[in-house]
Amino acid sequence: MTTTTDAAAAVREHVRAFNARDVDGLLTGFTEDAVWITGSTTVRGRAALREFFGEAMRGLLPTLEVRDLIVEGTRAACQMTETLTYGGETRSYPIAAFYVLRDGLVAAAKVYREGSADVV
Repeated sequence: MTTTTDAAAAVREHVRAFNARDVDGLLTGFTEDAVWITGSTTVRGRAALREFFGEAMRGLLPTLEVRDLIVEGTRAACQMTETLTYGGETRSYPIAAFYVLRDGLVAAAKVYREGSADVV
């Protein structure tokens, strides 16, 4: 069973691996059947997540900064700032991410970017 402390640690480790562009480390924090939703994109399973995050990390060079993290049991809500490079320009976006954890791993997440989740 995931505790509130475990859930907070799992989200912080997710952000640490993401910022380090450590795709292998990032994927160890997901369940095998994890679902990731952002904008109009839904990604299911570790293999698809590897491709999704690998491509984003190579193309956009994103980083996350946690502003607020609220955890209750196996659920976490996180307000962050995402900074990325698109079209040679550095951009920052406020985002909100909602996580569901199972056995200390991310089983599902939904991310909302202020304005639009699609980078354009």
